[in-house]
Amino acid sequence: MEPIGLLLAVIAAGAGFGASQVVTRRKIGTAANEAEKQLAKANKEAAAITRKAEEEAARKAEDARKADQQLRKELKDKESRIIDRETTLDKKLDELDKRSEKLRYNEDEVESLKNEIRELRVKQQEKLEKVAKLTKKEAADKLMQMTERDIKNDLAGLIAKLQNDAKDLAEETAGMIIVSAMERMASDVTAERTVTAVKLEDEEMKGRIIGKEGRNIQALQRATGVDILVDDTPGMIILSSFDPIRREVARVALEMLLKDGRVHPGRIEEVVEKAQKHVHKEVIRAGEDAAREVGVVGIPRELLQLLGELKYRTSFGQNVLKHSTEMAHMAGIIAEQIGADVRVCKYAALLHDMGKALTHKIEGKHHHISAEMARKYGVPDDIVHAIEAHHDDIEATTVEALVIRVVDAISAARPGARNISAENFAERMRELENVATSFSGIDKAYAISAGREIRIIVQPNTVDDLSAIKLARDIATKIESTMQYPGTIKVNVIRETRAIEFAK
Repeated sequence: MEPIGLLLAVIAAGAGFGASQVVTRRKIGTAANEAEKQLAKANKEAAAITRKAEEEAARKAEDARKADQQLRKELKDKESRIIDRETTLDKKLDELDKRSEKLRYNEDEVESLKNEIRELRVKQQEKLEKVAKLTKKEAADKLMQMTERDIKNDLAGLIAKLQNDAKDLAEETAGMIIVSAMERMASDVTAERTVTAVKLEDEEMKGRIIGKEGRNIQALQRATGVDILVDDTPGMIILSSFDPIRREVARVALEMLLKDGRVHPGRIEEVVEKAQKHVHKEVIRAGEDAAREVGVVGIPRELLQLLGELKYRTSFGQNVLKHSTEMAHMAGIIAEQIGADVRVCKYAALLHDMGKALTHKIEGKHHHISAEMARKYGVPDDIVHAIEAHHDDIEATTVEALVIRVVDAISAARPGARNISAENFAERMRELENVATSFSGIDKAYAISAGREIRIIVQPNTVDDLSAIKLARDIATKIESTMQYPGTIKVNVIRETRAIEFAK
């Protein structure tokens, strides 16, 4: 290489090296400046953090100081309260000590007084024994007898007053309930008879009913089991039978024959069969109508038939089905007012006399038959018991059974509900008065209010006030055990003392 070229190369290399050094120094300077900036920033941030930490530390120190002050204050308050309580307890202890001291003093004084009382009692007893010539035991027995007699008299008077008050309250409440029930329930009163009269539009029909040699009337009597009375009564034929259902079948059949005009044994049998079906439907309809009227559902069809048959049965002239529906209405009203089961009362009242439809077929009392039929067809036990206990031979153990017994008596006892002959009525009144006069000390006895009350005048010199109370109870018990009657009888014993003097 030429020297000039070599020199140029060296110069170029030196120039490049110098340029690189310049660039390097510039970069170093820039980096140093950046480092100084970062360091300054870091120092600034460190100072801010330090200042913030110092402020936080100062705040926490202040909070700790305040908490310490609050704690010290609370401790001081508690210490003050404890000191106050200790002071109060000290005072109470002082008071207790004083009371204990006083109590000990009083006990000593009481013991001293007891000793004095014992001595006085001994002296008094000695004086009493000396004056009365009685020992302590004899005097105690005599005093006990006097006290016992006084207590008995006071107790008897108190019992009589309580009984009267309770009776008045019970009668007032029961009266209000019964009156309310009767006001809301009004029913017709009908006097049913044991015979049925069929009117004839034409008197000549009597001959056709009798038939040749009596064949028609005999066929009709055989088919229905009813006695047919054709007498001189104009325009009327009388049907007589102990069974009202048979009598109703005969009435329907006879009216069908009279309307049709064809009367002969073959036609009679056909008409009687139709009449039986008609009456059977009427019986079922009557039972359903009665149940619907009182709002009782779920009665078995067999029992509805027995219920419907009561439409044609009477008891003392009172229609049994009307009596049953009337009872169901009243039982529901009373049950609602006293809080008893309304459905049980209505159900039992409606079915209580259905046994009367079977008394000519089954032996036994009608309420026993009613209960047995209800039990047979799955009626609930509480309803069966209410049916069975509506007479006194079965004890009523539920409120519903008592309601049925009460409304049965009310329905039977209503004026006009039942027809009893005057002779039987007079005999019952005499029997009632005889029961009362059978007791000693009775001056007079009167049966009043149609036998619902027996008023008894006693001899005031023989019967005192307490004996009068016992006498009323004894007479009522004897009436219950010896007589049969619907409803209740009031026994009213009156003791009266009169003092008469004349001013001259």
